[in-house]
Amino acid sequence: MTAKKRILFIANEMSPYLELTEFAETVNKLAILTNNSEFEVRCIMPRFGTINERRHRLHEVVRLSGINVAVANDDIPLQIKVASLPSARLQVYFLDNEELFKRKFHFHDENDKWFSDNGLRTVFYCKGALETVKKFGWAPDIIHCSGWMTGLIPAYLKTVYKKEPVFAHSKIVYTIGENTFKEKLNAKFLKDALIHPSIKEKDLEPYKERTNLAMFRGGATYADAITFGAEKIDKKLVDEFSKVRGKKTLPYTEEGDLTDYLQLYNDLASK
Repeated sequence: MTAKKRILFIANEMSPYLELTEFAETVNKLAILTNNSEFEVRCIMPRFGTINERRHRLHEVVRLSGINVAVANDDIPLQIKVASLPSARLQVYFLDNEELFKRKFHFHDENDKWFSDNGLRTVFYCKGALETVKKFGWAPDIIHCSGWMTGLIPAYLKTVYKKEPVFAHSKIVYTIGENTFKEKLNAKFLKDALIHPSIKEKDLEPYKERTNLAMFRGGATYADAITFGAEKIDKKLVDEFSKVRGKKTLPYTEEGDLTDYLQLYNDLASK
């Protein structure tokens, strides 16, 4: 009997837990579609303070919690919670930290002021997600990243984690979406993102502007395949990544037909 292919979704947002853009619903549908198409599926997202634990039936995964994620010369505790996606037999894992994610706002405060530690939160989330998968011991064939906050993950997989057995055969899909912030991540972001000697400053060149566009550019640069997840995408990114030699790309489709995604996953998983 052939073993099921495995797909991991790592996202900023996912219905019904958090909906900041329309792609949150797409992530939900893709997880269910692949789960119903003989893939083994898991999902990871941040546990923002707006996500109601009781309503969504989150509970702590004790065997996975207790990881400390080293970022910026600090060991930051990582708590992992899990819920079953409604109407589907698959699990969504939530990465939590009291200081970084418990607040009742996502990226701006009640006065619409950009959080100064959004860069640190991003590095923590990206590294924490990959450390969580290592702790699973669950080797994904496909890792589909979506949302600007996951932008560092493709770079980390191609540098820091490339020799990790759990990621040895993983192919990376990255979705470029709509810009959702105009600010810049703090100046220390690029230094904090150097989480291991195997990733160099030159590797972070695509992220150097520290903008929403730069996070998308970095994720797409290191991905094996690129999809466009919104109708309104920065023209620079469309021009830059619509036709890249050696990378499969999927254009945005208004109709919401996701069969092309399924074909993309199958093609990548068979290589």
